[in-house]
Amino acid sequence: MEFKECDLLAKAVRLDCLKMVHAGKSGHIGSMLSCAEILAVLYKKILNVSPDAPKAPERDRLIFSKGHGGAALFATLAELGYFPKAWLDTYYQDAGKLSGHISHHVPGVEFSTGSLGHGLPVACGMAMFHKNSGSNRRIFCVVSDGDLDEGSSWEAIMLAGQHKFNNLCMIVDYNRLQALGRSENIIDLESLEEKLQLFNWHTVTVADGHDCAQIFEALKDFPASEKPTAVICRTVKGKGVSFMEDDYRWHYGPLTDELYEKAVAEVEA
Repeated sequence: MEFKECDLLAKAVRLDCLKMVHAGKSGHIGSMLSCAEILAVLYKKILNVSPDAPKAPERDRLIFSKGHGGAALFATLAELGYFPKAWLDTYYQDAGKLSGHISHHVPGVEFSTGSLGHGLPVACGMAMFHKNSGSNRRIFCVVSDGDLDEGSSWEAIMLAGQHKFNNLCMIVDYNRLQALGRSENIIDLESLEEKLQLFNWHTVTVADGHDCAQIFEALKDFPASEKPTAVICRTVKGKGVSFMEDDYRWHYGPLTDELYEKAVAEVEA
């Protein structure tokens, strides 16, 4: 299968995010850049959604729990025609169309998030409803390392595992960095695969969370298990910009004109 369209979308999303953070003088840029391929594959190859009918009852649901990186989702939706790309120019600005964290007031966004640990419980509730009502709707939730530090996430993990919500897919943007350092030094999630399996989840690990073919291979057959599925994508925070990659100091912050131009040149290349 050809993944050029996914790679091109991921590249466009990175460029949009750099522009948005530079213009808004703020934003969680490292977290945005680590999930570009995940979003590209979901929207180009996996999700049953359409900009022509963003509220269609039969659509899949995507909850983007790492709301601080929401500009990546805004950029993806704008690139696909859910709303005018000109809205991206108002990100993080007074009276702008797009807030710093993800908002359900934006077309294509299912749920407002920001405080970590909120997205997965909501996705779990949606999965419970649709499973119990006999619907075949699929629920996807993109989470971060920080999300999985929260007890509310593990309550949802336990509930979904026990009741076998096999219509729920958690995608972990596992860049192993947080606001103040490496995840292993804050709350070590390893071995994440084994932990989730103990709670009755089917797990798939994507060794390179920036390889669209690998991400697609992990998601293409969902749901293929009687259990909820966790796709653990090993990603790099700040991916695509050499001075940001794997550096927690780029979890949040503005870009100078010089650094912005350097970052754009690297992504374009």
